[in-house]
Amino acid sequence: MSTAAPAPRSKLDGFFKITERGSTIGREVRGGLVTFVTMAYIVVLNPLILGSFAADDPSAKVDVLGNVLTIPQVAAVTALVAGVMTILFGLVANYPFALATGLGINSFVAVSIVPQVTWPEAMGLVVVNGLVVLVLVVTGVRTAVFNAVPAELKAAIAVGIGLFICFIGLVDAGFVRRVPDAAGTTVPVGLGINGSIASWPTLVFVVGLVLTGVLVARKVRGGILIGVLSATVLAIVVEAVVDAGPSQGTKATGWNLGYPALPDQVLGLPDLSLLGDVSFGAWTRLPAITAALLVFTLVLTDFFDTVGTMTGLGKEAGLIGGDGQLPGVSRALFVDGLGAVAGGAASSSSNTVFVESASGIAEGARTGLANVVTGLLFLAAMFLTPLYAAVPIEAAAPALVIVGALMIAQVREIDFADFSVALPAFLTIVVMPFTYSIANGIGAGFVSYALLRALTGRARSVHPLMWIVAAAFVVYFAIGPIQAALNG
Repeated sequence: MSTAAPAPRSKLDGFFKITERGSTIGREVRGGLVTFVTMAYIVVLNPLILGSFAADDPSAKVDVLGNVLTIPQVAAVTALVAGVMTILFGLVANYPFALATGLGINSFVAVSIVPQVTWPEAMGLVVVNGLVVLVLVVTGVRTAVFNAVPAELKAAIAVGIGLFICFIGLVDAGFVRRVPDAAGTTVPVGLGINGSIASWPTLVFVVGLVLTGVLVARKVRGGILIGVLSATVLAIVVEAVVDAGPSQGTKATGWNLGYPALPDQVLGLPDLSLLGDVSFGAWTRLPAITAALLVFTLVLTDFFDTVGTMTGLGKEAGLIGGDGQLPGVSRALFVDGLGAVAGGAASSSSNTVFVESASGIAEGARTGLANVVTGLLFLAAMFLTPLYAAVPIEAAAPALVIVGALMIAQVREIDFADFSVALPAFLTIVVMPFTYSIANGIGAGFVSYALLRALTGRARSVHPLMWIVAAAFVVYFAIGPIQAALNG
C-alpha cells in the first residue's frame, strides 16, 4: 500500500515539491546560501585563469593576435552566467545543483586553445561544445557515448585534470618555476628560485595553501573561499610592509598576476562588454581536424564531469530512484548543455554543475528553490567586481591545488592490477600535466587502451566508438607530418 505524498502548503511549495521531498523553505534558503559561499570563489578564480590586467603582464593569457580579456570583464560575466543558469536549472530541473564556470575546462581554454586562436574564436568552440552536448541529450546518444568509455578511463580523466589544475596553480604561484637554460642543467622545472621559496608572494601562496587545506580537512563550509580571502588579506599586509611590487622583466620575486592593494571602491557597475563577443572563425584559422578535436576534448570533459557530478549529488540528496537513475536527468543535462552555450556566448567559459552543491545538500536543500537563492546571490556578486583586482594569483592558486587534490581521489576507481587498463589510465593522468594539455592526455589514454586491449586478445571489449575516437587522436597527434605531406 503506497503512502500519499504530503499536500503542498503553498504554491511555492507545490511548484518545487518542497514538502514532498521532506524539506522546508527555511532549509532550501539556508542550503542555497551555503552553496553560494562554497562556490563564490569561482567569481574570483575564473577571472585570474582566463583574464589579465594587460597584455604585457608576465602571466597574461594572450591570444594569437595579442589580445586579452580583462579581469573585471571576466568577473562580471562569470557571476552573470552562473546566476542565470543556476536559477534556470532550479526552475527547469528542480534540483539543488548550482552551475558555474567549470574548472579544468577554463584552464584548457586559456592554456591550450587561446594561443592558437583569438578569444572570440576560442569561445566559439565552447559554444559548439555546448550545442554538441545538447544534440547528444536530445538524441539519446549521451548514453552510448558514456558507455563507450571504460569507467577506469573516466576516472583517469578526472585525476589527470586534477593534476593539470594543480600544476597550473603551482606554476602561477611561483612555487614551481622553469629552470633557465643558462643554469647548466637538464632539469626543466625546479622549486621556487634556485631551489628555495625566495619571494614573499610565494610565501603567501604556501600559507594560503596550508590554511585552505586545514579548512577543507575540517569540513568548514566555504573553506576554499575563506582561504582565498584570507590569503588576499595577508598579501595586502605583506605588500604594504615589504613593497614586493609586480613581477616583471628580470625581477622574479614580485606578484605574478594581480596586485594586492585595497581598491578605491567596493561597488561598481559590471562590465558586460564580453556578452556576444563570439566568433566561429577557429574552423578556418585551424585545420578542421584540429578544431574538431579541440571541441571533442571540451565535450568529453564537460559531458562526463557533469554526468558523474549529477549522479553523486543525486545520491547524496537521496534523489536517485530505485532504478539507479536520477528522475528527469534529461532535463537537467539539457540545461547543463545550455550552460556551456551561455558560458561561451558570454566569454566566461563553459558552465557546468558544481560538486560544491553538496554543501547545500548537507544543509538540507532538496529542490530547485535552493538554486534560485544561490543564483540571486551570484547576480548580486556582479556589482563587486572592483574587489577582484586586489586578489593576486598567489592568493587564488591554493584553490587550484585544493581542487586538484579533491579530483585526484577518483584514482581509487582504477584497477591497476590489470595492466591493459593501468597503463592507459596512467598515461591519461601524467600526460596532461607533463604536456600542459588535457587533449594530449585523453588521446594518449584512448589510443593506448585500444591498442593494448587489441594486442592482448581483448579487442572485442573495446567499444566501436572508442576505435573511432582513438583513430581521430592518431590523426591529431600526427597532424604536423600529415599537413607537411599534403602540402608537399
